[in-house]
Amino acid sequence: MIKREMYMSRIRPFIGKELIKVLTGMRRSGKSVMLELIKGELAEQGIPSEHFISLNFEDMNNARLCSAQALHDEVVKRVANIDGKAYLFFDEIQEVKDWERCVNSIRVEFGCDIYITGSNAKLLSGELATYLAGRYVEFVVYPFSFAEFLELYSAIFPKVERQEVFLKYLTCGGMPYLGQLRYEEEPSRQYLQDVYNSVVLKDIVKRNNIRDVDLLERIIGYVISHVGTTFSATAVSKYFKSEGRIVSPETVLNYTKACEDAFLFYRVRRQDLRGKKLLTVNEKYYMADHGIREAIFGGNMRDVNLVLENIVFMELLRRGYRVTVGKFAAKEIDFVCEKQGQKLYVQVSYLLASPETIEREFGAYDSIRDNFPKYVVSLDEFDMSRNGIRHKNLRAFLLEV
Repeated sequence: MIKREMYMSRIRPFIGKELIKVLTGMRRSGKSVMLELIKGELAEQGIPSEHFISLNFEDMNNARLCSAQALHDEVVKRVANIDGKAYLFFDEIQEVKDWERCVNSIRVEFGCDIYITGSNAKLLSGELATYLAGRYVEFVVYPFSFAEFLELYSAIFPKVERQEVFLKYLTCGGMPYLGQLRYEEEPSRQYLQDVYNSVVLKDIVKRNNIRDVDLLERIIGYVISHVGTTFSATAVSKYFKSEGRIVSPETVLNYTKACEDAFLFYRVRRQDLRGKKLLTVNEKYYMADHGIREAIFGGNMRDVNLVLENIVFMELLRRGYRVTVGKFAAKEIDFVCEKQGQKLYVQVSYLLASPETIEREFGAYDSIRDNFPKYVVSLDEFDMSRNGIRHKNLRAFLLEV
């Protein structure tokens, strides 16, 4: 188990505080492990494990507790046996009906330290979430970054070269459990396919009462195959019509939104840098884990430029940036990143192998006159920085603190 210090450093200031700590993210991205890391931190502070109440609501043994009243009654009974502060850990809380009412009541009654996880972005957006307004802090847990992947992979295979590790990351992605499989190709592929099926059936189909599962899978397949390229619901609708399926653009958007809510995809809006406004057309989608793309669709090495974009995009999210695609006249900048009033621009390329490619990537910044950092990242080993635009090896960029 690696420590995932990037997340712990953000969670640590809230440990022991009355705010409810909410960990969200795609299924099997490591949220349950984060709960164990938090317990370990508490144990180091001298909190006895008898003060911990841990419940996973996908465990059939806890099925009887999947209503607000039943869970409340169970917690009341257990807290009564704890001398001092209780620490509650609720995994996959969305399985509990009206969970917000229950958790808020427990918070008010007992002053417990509460940690919950969930696999749906709507976890805190419903009507009941008003019970928790201003009383929680949310952390999104993503699959492993390259830095985390490198840490685990190097622990398993100590003598491997960093470049070789990155090639493995390109195809395997960052789902944490793959380390248990020692990243063996066939078991890893099967596991990732199972993760995908679990996300689709439990977090998308079941939660959204989708009846046409075949259509959903076709739309997901389309997005996966076109990751990082301009997306239009109308164009997708026309594509299906050419294949003999009548699908409205609205249905396409509803299904992709359900995938977003399950953290399978991330939608990136386009920003007009000249007019400083967000555009509502020609957005892009990236996957939470590019390893799932390889396991389901294949072609990560064939589409390496798009997969590298996907990897960089997810890294920017991990670092806390709000990310858009930049448009300035006819030119496009892959990522415009904003955080706390600061801005960062990033162009991603596989290799700067020709004068035309170099001109295209660096030339994207010709009209951007501000003084915020501008990067071109690629797998080239030699520094090609020019005109104040920084060129960075992509692996080095991913490993920056």
